[in-house]
Amino acid sequence: MNSLELKVPPVVLVFLAAMLMWLISLVAPSFNWRPIHSGLIALIFILAGGLISALGVLAFRQAKTTVNPTSPETVSLLVVKGIYNLSRNPMYLGFLLTLVGLALLVENKLSFGVLPAFVAYMNRFQIAPEEKVLSAKFGQEFGAYMQRVRRWV
Repeated sequence: MNSLELKVPPVVLVFLAAMLMWLISLVAPSFNWRPIHSGLIALIFILAGGLISALGVLAFRQAKTTVNPTSPETVSLLVVKGIYNLSRNPMYLGFLLTLVGLALLVENKLSFGVLPAFVAYMNRFQIAPEEKVLSAKFGQEFGAYMQRVRRWV
């Protein structure tokens, strides 16, 4: 296992990504811009992201399984209903949408570069290790789920 795998909680990554976007807007003001209705569009992304993440957490709570992203081996049930019919990682998708909204709020074009970095980090150090654990734990059931539902959307 790589030293970064499953080590940094995704909520912490969202906070760090948000801080990085804000810092970028401060150190590179020449890339600032003000898109039309950016505040409203940002709010929509943030609310959608929060709702999608909350639906993911709610599905886990209803299934009475862990939502701890640093210990996927403690999961007791493979959740595949509700929002998990649309995305295998709705909590992380929600985080990404929230970050899109925050990038719009800081109104700096360079801040959008944080988004693919967030996705790449999540894919490599969070989602791939989770999928390895779930595959070992749930076998063909998880394999069929992976075939049916995409990782993000």
